[in-house]
Amino acid sequence: MCGIAGIVSHEDVNQELYEALTVLQHRGQDAAGIVTCEGDRFHLRKDSGLVRDVFHTRHMLNLRGTMGIAHVRYPTAGCTTSAEAQPFYVNSPYGITLAHNGNLTNAETLKKELFVQDQRHLNTDSDSEVLLNVFAHELHELGKLRIGPEDVFHAVAGVHARCRGAYSVVAMITGFGVLAFRDPHGIRPLIYGERKTDRGTDYMFASESVALDVLGFATVRDLEPGEAIFIERDGTLHARQCARQTSLSPCIFEYVYFARPDTIIDNISVYKARRRMGDKLADKIRRLRPDHDIDVVIPIPDTSRTAALQLANKLKVKYREGFIKNRYIGRTFIMPGQQLRKKSVRQKLNAISMEFKDRNVLLVDDSIVRGTTSEQIIQMARDAGANKVYLASAAPPVRYPNVYGIDMPAAEELIAHDRTEAEIEHALGCDWLIYQDLPDLIDAVQRGNPAIRRFDTSCFNGEYVTGDVNQAYLDRLSHHRNDQAKANRQGSASTIGLYNVG
Repeated sequence: MCGIAGIVSHEDVNQELYEALTVLQHRGQDAAGIVTCEGDRFHLRKDSGLVRDVFHTRHMLNLRGTMGIAHVRYPTAGCTTSAEAQPFYVNSPYGITLAHNGNLTNAETLKKELFVQDQRHLNTDSDSEVLLNVFAHELHELGKLRIGPEDVFHAVAGVHARCRGAYSVVAMITGFGVLAFRDPHGIRPLIYGERKTDRGTDYMFASESVALDVLGFATVRDLEPGEAIFIERDGTLHARQCARQTSLSPCIFEYVYFARPDTIIDNISVYKARRRMGDKLADKIRRLRPDHDIDVVIPIPDTSRTAALQLANKLKVKYREGFIKNRYIGRTFIMPGQQLRKKSVRQKLNAISMEFKDRNVLLVDDSIVRGTTSEQIIQMARDAGANKVYLASAAPPVRYPNVYGIDMPAAEELIAHDRTEAEIEHALGCDWLIYQDLPDLIDAVQRGNPAIRRFDTSCFNGEYVTGDVNQAYLDRLSHHRNDQAKANRQGSASTIGLYNVG
């Protein structure tokens, strides 16, 4: 998962892009980057680390220009080095930079095509660099010294024809303008807004509406699946549908976990969707155990709070904050290596014993992926004196990898893979495990926008909306994403001594 932003303004955009990335920091903590355009020159700064650590005063002073794009990253492909920080850049044709949220499912095929047929060289293993070079090649094939918006849309149509998977993109062409486009299924979010000023209208693209809110941009709308919007340097906006067939199928996990609760994606409030998830869980508990003995509901911070509070209210059970979170520890399920994850959980959370002692506690989490975190938290609750420990998940069992940009691990590393719910309950060590039912999760989200007929729910049911994911692909993905493969890549990067960019 990554976060992207792009701005075309009448003032320098460096500070506002920085602020947008801080708002989107939850979408990626591995690397950050900003590129701005001043006249016919790009200014780029990117590196590994949090936004506040990547950009210092000297970098910000150099990021001059009234248009730019930005990116925060955690890796779903490639390795965690600064060489794969975004935005990426190619000088031919015209000079193009690009930042991408998502994952291409045919990246390996495209890499071979780019090298053999298009004669383009790639510097990294990132599928985002693949996407950039496909777009650049489509523009290059036009053979024009100067291009217009129609040429840009033609190139985007070429990207849609060649690329498969999930991709929300912001790109910038030197001295010409900023482009944003979304894959034909609209799997990853992308929204745009405008801000009226004395000098004209400024425009902004972002992964989440909250980034627009914080910077004073009024939301206009989400980009449609397959749509591209191009804003020229002078602020002229052009929009075009560039895909032949489209079907809006947003990733439901955005609403479960990744997006901020104050975000609206495809006209659905994330906050309200999570409240409805809590309602659905409460209804299921009443159906299964109308005479339940739950004394207190405690969320596993932070994402589950909204659902947990609603669940407690509907069950008429006390809601308490039982865990205190160290906010300087990152999200644990994306960390490679079981030992690192186990150590991180203990550093991340500490229990307030008085809220657990001699009580039957219902812990509520947004989802259960590997189960490493859940197992330790259940034990922490017992160590704090809980009588019984129940666990409720606002999402169904995660049984399959996510191939569209969320770094859910190899299938065999998912605790729910090839296990029944009773077996998962035993493996986690809780007294009762309650999962959200998939139809209830879909209803909780869809109720915010009934016009959306389908969501990507592949990590729950193995149904991949792009239709090109088979077992052979999943086997390759497993080989690439498992903990040992990640450790090997990290070791190789350390041995090579890759340089810092910026």
